[in-house]
Amino acid sequence: MRKDLSYSGRSPASAVASRRARSASAKARTRPEEALFLALRALNLRPGRNDGRLPGVPDFVFAAARIVVFVDGDFWHGRDWKGRKARLASGHNADYWIAKIERNMARDLEQRRELKSAGWRVIRFWESAIRKDPSRLAAIIHRLLRTASRS
Repeated sequence: MRKDLSYSGRSPASAVASRRARSASAKARTRPEEALFLALRALNLRPGRNDGRLPGVPDFVFAAARIVVFVDGDFWHGRDWKGRKARLASGHNADYWIAKIERNMARDLEQRRELKSAGWRVIRFWESAIRKDPSRLAAIIHRLLRTASRS
């Protein structure tokens, strides 16, 4: 993990705003995650869910194939980061939010490296891609699982 990113000297707009933001951000079983889960079940796939024994607590785990899937929130994980960062820079408490999301992105990269070095294949999908077509993404996972079982 990058140790140079810090929230030192940065603070949320208020304790209330920080608490509301944290509580509004579900950690597991979000709508996009549930949509992908239902699409996977439609293909007769039964993944493990939110396995805390693995780095990053993957949303879905296919242990036999050594494949993990993460459902990344567009805002919290920095989708289209260049444009999002520019918009955040002109908003309220910009330093805090930019540092927070950059830290999330750095942590995602570190967790990917840890999982890959332990022999896992890591798949990440953006929440907006899942909202658009969860069945297509479930089919991608299904193909990868079939390929892994042949190896």
